Amino acid sequence: MTVRLMSDKELARFDTLARVDRGELAIADAVILLGLSERHVFRLLDRLRVDGVAGLASRRRGRPSNRRLPDELRTAAIALVRARYHDFGPTFAAEKLAELHDIHVSKETLRKLMIEAGLWVDRRARRARVYQPRYRRDCLGELIQIDGCTHWWFEDRGPRTSLLVFIDDATSRLMQLSMVPTESAFAYMQATRAYIEAHGKPVAFYSDKHSVFRVHAASAQRSDGMSQFGRVLDDLNIEIICANSAPAKGRVERVHQTLQDRLVKEFRLAGVDDIVAANAFLPAFMAKHNDRFAVEAFNPKDLHRPLAMHEDLDAALVWREQRTVTAALTLHYNKVVFILEPTDVSRDLARKRVTVCEYPDGRVEIRHDGHALPYRTFDKLRRVNQVAIVDNKHLGAALTAAREMQALRGPGKRNNDAPTRRAQPARMFPEPAADPVLPPARSDDRLLAAFKLAAAIQAGAPSHHPRGRPLRPPPQPQSA
Repeated sequence: MTVRLMSDKELARFDTLARVDRGELAIADAVILLGLSERHVFRLLDRLRVDGVAGLASRRRGRPSNRRLPDELRTAAIALVRARYHDFGPTFAAEKLAELHDIHVSKETLRKLMIEAGLWVDRRARRARVYQPRYRRDCLGELIQIDGCTHWWFEDRGPRTSLLVFIDDATSRLMQLSMVPTESAFAYMQATRAYIEAHGKPVAFYSDKHSVFRVHAASAQRSDGMSQFGRVLDDLNIEIICANSAPAKGRVERVHQTLQDRLVKEFRLAGVDDIVAANAFLPAFMAKHNDRFAVEAFNPKDLHRPLAMHEDLDAALVWREQRTVTAALTLHYNKVVFILEPTDVSRDLARKRVTVCEYPDGRVEIRHDGHALPYRTFDKLRRVNQVAIVDNKHLGAALTAAREMQALRGPGKRNNDAPTRRAQPARMFPEPAADPVLPPARSDDRLLAAFKLAAAIQAGAPSHHPRGRPLRPPPQPQSA
């Protein structure tokens, strides 16, 4: 059984031609109904009588069009676009093919060829992903969106700093604001400590994919692929969720715009121009902001939890890294060599792993099996100024620290207060102005003066100029 593909138009012809074949319809009427010439109607009638219904199907179906470009031309056009115009649009690429390579292809044909070759994406396939709004969380403390915003919060009265924002998803309440020099793990640890002491532990934090919250390379900081701040939240039984896009955490993104407008002006009116004064001002600002913009939660239940008996904020909010103790009971951390005191516990730690804990206040503690080990430091890299790898968000604070260090060191080999080369005259040592009365000396007069000076030196005359400059011997005349 053979299956034939036929269009609705061809099936309509079959009904009309069948009536003509049975003698129910005249040829002249069929010509009018089908809109064909009389000769073509007779041709279709002959096909119907010989091949049946299949004879009415178009014989061009399944064959390439007569207007199809040669395969060689299509291949050459795509090869040129792939090699030289891979980032061009179809219209611009068609113009360049005709202008530079004498290959004339319409822009629509080239568009289809580029889509088939994977060099162009159809407009419908390039539509932006639709992010539909979601409902708020039901309870206070169920989801806290956190993010940092680097801005000129003090305008021209102070440095560019970062504001850490904790906002509740259910009520849009500002739960914690902290002004810090830059976004860092220690800054978030201190802000989280203040948050937990004021409200308790939330169910989850919702953040972006900043390196503080997520390690992109598993071997970058910890072998388990968890960042230091993520490890802190894991120890406190707080979930961290990283959003895939900025619109996903739109509540904290929108409050950034509000704060950049209102908080900057509040700082200006209150005369706040540094981080200490800002952190003292922020609690009162949060209370006024929440009275104005916060909403009621769907469920009045508060999901914040108190700290468990075994949870210790001092032990959790630290930077921890593993180090191997050498046979000499030493270990390296942060460009410093730590020497363990040879106690009964530390002598057995050679070739073993210990935990280095760095606290936000700068204290360093070396622990093993819950015991703090005594140590002393041996900073052999004290004079080495190694280049540091600084994240883009930390660049402002790094430049500020560099300027402060340079100011403490003072000027080095070059005097920075000296005038620049552009401020100096065209010649470093300009010639003295010629006496307008006496004419310039001729070359023979200069030679005579040089011989007189040499004779004076041989006769015992002083070897220094009256003004204190040494007298140089005259040049010896060269023989011809």
